[in-house]
Amino acid sequence: MKAWFAIPLWQRVIGALILGIILGRVWGPDAASIKIIGDVFIGFIKMLVVPLIFFSLVAGVAAIGDIRKLGAVGGRALLLFVLTGQIAVWLGLALGTLLAPGSGVDTSAIAMGDVPEPNETTFNDMILGMIPQSPVQVMADVNVLPLIIFSLLIGIGILMAKEDGEPVLKIFESGSVVMQKVTLVVMELTPFGVFALMAWVAGTLGLDALAALGKLVALNYLGCLLIIALIYGAMIKFIAKLPVIDFFRGIIDAIAVSYSTASSNATLPVTLRCAQRNLGVSNSVASFVISLGATINMNGTAMYLGLATLFGAQIFGVDLSWGDYFLISILGTLGAVGAAGIPGAGLIMMALVFGAVGVPLETIAFVAGVDRIMDMMRTTTNVSGDAAVATTVAALTGEIDVPEMISADDV
Repeated sequence: MKAWFAIPLWQRVIGALILGIILGRVWGPDAASIKIIGDVFIGFIKMLVVPLIFFSLVAGVAAIGDIRKLGAVGGRALLLFVLTGQIAVWLGLALGTLLAPGSGVDTSAIAMGDVPEPNETTFNDMILGMIPQSPVQVMADVNVLPLIIFSLLIGIGILMAKEDGEPVLKIFESGSVVMQKVTLVVMELTPFGVFALMAWVAGTLGLDALAALGKLVALNYLGCLLIIALIYGAMIKFIAKLPVIDFFRGIIDAIAVSYSTASSNATLPVTLRCAQRNLGVSNSVASFVISLGATINMNGTAMYLGLATLFGAQIFGVDLSWGDYFLISILGTLGAVGAAGIPGAGLIMMALVFGAVGVPLETIAFVAGVDRIMDMMRTTTNVSGDAAVATTVAALTGEIDVPEMISADDV
């Protein structure tokens, strides 16, 4: 048992992925008999959606502090977080639409319920549906958009209550930490779920399905690299007016740690050190922006939620309208905000986006086997974004030592 846990989780997942594919190819369609193991894993993931979003979002909003005291730093940081998140999710939608990673896969061998009807909700219905008329019913129905609105309002209420809201804030902060720990426990089931699900995919759907998953992985990496190079690079060059090469040289340590751990929270101390010592960002700006970004700035996750939703729609033949695209862009951004900065959180957020636009949740089982490989790159994107926003805000507010950034050695 100790030897098992001594192996890093990502290595266990990749090993399970390979073994599952081998078993599926050897066993054939009968490999579907062990899919129940993967279904149990997916069931635990669905279990986490509502409490994780609720506690994480409320705690994240309340962590902003007194909005009136944040001034230029908080306003600029939040604006950049929202704008880059929207660009990222639309990039994922564009890649999924143009390159269609899920097309051409025969899913007739998959035993599943009826494919939900395409979402025909009007814009007015969508607006009214965002109002959480009964928060308890919203949670019971896993109606995520009004749940997100309710969570944001609770966080704002805590901010407005100031000292009187501190006892409630502590409850949500503790709840957020507890849910992250529960998520880590569930993530320990990943190797077993991946093994069973990949055996099912390889044995039931064959090489076409594996090729589609490979294409999804490639597009995930392409989207993340485009975000890092184009969006963050443009932010540093044209808004912060700083040398791009020096910026990326300064965060190389954070990039390495984030890719290996697939956890924004685990990388947080390294990101802070890189921003302060290598990029010359003041301690106050770095601490606030990067800590907040580790909670709500998940551009890699936002991009992937858009891409994965189209992947599932293409596999299962779900027609999506422009209204669905708009809804995905909103839920992808807000879902990324609610995603905890720990491995596997993006997989959990899929359930909220898929359900809203009628994409079968079987898609989660389909992609779970390769999610860890993609999660490593998404986390690198998220962490790089935290550093980019902190550096840009510091440059705009005069809270950066530019000579230190240009001359700093990687430490």
